[in-house]
Amino acid sequence: MSVGVIMLVHNAFDRAEQVIRHWSAAGCPVVIHVDKNVKFTVYDAFVKSVADLPDVLFSERHRCEWGTWSIVAASQSASNMMLTKFSNVRHVYLASGSCLPLRPIRDLQSYLEKRPRTDFIESATTADVPWTQGGLDFERFTLRFPFSWRKNRFLFDRYVEFQRSFKMHRSMPDGILPHMGSQWWCLTRQTLSAILEDPDRAVYDRYFKLVWIPDESYFQTLVRLYSQRIESRSLTLSKFDYQGKPHIFYDDHLQLLRRSDCFVARKIWPHANRLYDNFLIEENPLKGAEPNPGKIDRIFSKAVERRTRGRPGLFMQSRLPRPGHENELTSAPYSVFEGFAELFEDFEPWLARMTGTRVHGHLYAKDRVEFEGRQETFSGALCDNAKLRDYNARLFLVNLIWNTRGERQCFQYGPMSRQLVSWDLAKDPNAHISVITGAWAIPLFQSNRNFSDIRADAAELQRIESEHLKALRSPWAKARIRIWTLADFIETPMEALQTVLDEMGAKNLRLVTEAPKMADLTGFGQFLQNLKNQGMHPYLMGDFPSDAGPPAQRPSRRKPYLVR
Repeated sequence: MSVGVIMLVHNAFDRAEQVIRHWSAAGCPVVIHVDKNVKFTVYDAFVKSVADLPDVLFSERHRCEWGTWSIVAASQSASNMMLTKFSNVRHVYLASGSCLPLRPIRDLQSYLEKRPRTDFIESATTADVPWTQGGLDFERFTLRFPFSWRKNRFLFDRYVEFQRSFKMHRSMPDGILPHMGSQWWCLTRQTLSAILEDPDRAVYDRYFKLVWIPDESYFQTLVRLYSQRIESRSLTLSKFDYQGKPHIFYDDHLQLLRRSDCFVARKIWPHANRLYDNFLIEENPLKGAEPNPGKIDRIFSKAVERRTRGRPGLFMQSRLPRPGHENELTSAPYSVFEGFAELFEDFEPWLARMTGTRVHGHLYAKDRVEFEGRQETFSGALCDNAKLRDYNARLFLVNLIWNTRGERQCFQYGPMSRQLVSWDLAKDPNAHISVITGAWAIPLFQSNRNFSDIRADAAELQRIESEHLKALRSPWAKARIRIWTLADFIETPMEALQTVLDEMGAKNLRLVTEAPKMADLTGFGQFLQNLKNQGMHPYLMGDFPSDAGPPAQRPSRRKPYLVR
């Protein structure tokens, strides 16, 4: 007999009985501590259920509460009984009622027999552990914590603030340096007995009674005084989420637990019938492998990241993240074109033909959503109703991109659109924004309206675009942005269009040899001059001369030929 098991139980007694019988059948004595909060009728029934096992004993009961000294006291009482009643135990293994052996007990016994003087316990200084939660690292050893963090949170917080304000720090007992780690350990008889029989134990106990979460620091600290050899790791597989709460293992974790090669796992769901049926079979083949929880660390790290950050462009229906805390606003790259549909008469079909992407009109037009082909509904049951879109314009964009994953979306935007997502577009790394400033004046130029009305609209649209450009040029903008003035663009339209298509990364893209039809700008320069004459300064168009027209087309000369 080389391994004795201490089991702390407070619920799921039918499962605890199964595991106790499994340990006992392998020749391991078991000392059980049952939480004093458990009713006497339940406790008595549990005692009777294992009364036929001669090497199973029950220790003095303590009323246990998370984060308090009572859990350490329960471990001490059970440890004393284990060392007193079973003299041939060489290693003592601390487990809980929700722990489940993953490998044959003979594997564990053989493993410990080869390491008779090794203590397995996580023991690291507070500066070296990343898992402390709640803002209390070293302070958990220098302040007093007489109030329960769970039951009396208000008093707990106020007393911590009181001690900080008056600098009421207490000193640690001589000769110890606080260490922390998992509460699930496996210690040798020599080390455990030295801790329990230490002449200064009363001093240590008095000090740790007011430490916060002492079950993660009492044995982890004192083991450093007596152990001949420490392996700072636990033989129990226990994983925690970002809040410090343990992961619960379910039936679908069966293959994952097998892959870990660990001896024991915590915390198992009581109704995981498949796990209990598979692992509580002594006929399982002996592995002889070194426990390696690192094999599954990547999966848990990914689960924690998924829990804390989520997937790009996917928000929970029940809880939206705080602004700025999303894992990217949208889920895939998309393109925004500002001023192109105004400058070119057939820009949308031309772009769709050149790139093979979905090209929409003005998705944020004031009267409706201009989906591709002006259809009334689109992927994910998005409709063209402007009121529904404007109810949450940001999530409308998010849903559009999420619903069409794997297919690039392109749409038009500009000062004539609703400006509800101006900053969202600028800060979205997935947005590729191409802007021709001042192109909004072309529809005004082509309209047959009173010039006083045109001037008023032009002033308002220029103000709106100017505000939008501030967002695009701000230090918080993360989108890929390219801006031309109207005058600069029409000087070299083919080169500019080629740049836009190259940045989109369209598949099978060839050099642009066919341009969309440009609007007739004859007289546009004089139109801008008229706006200036009326007291408005149209500066966003660039240096547009008053007699400017469309790019001059050289007349094609007929090749000379010889007449015989």
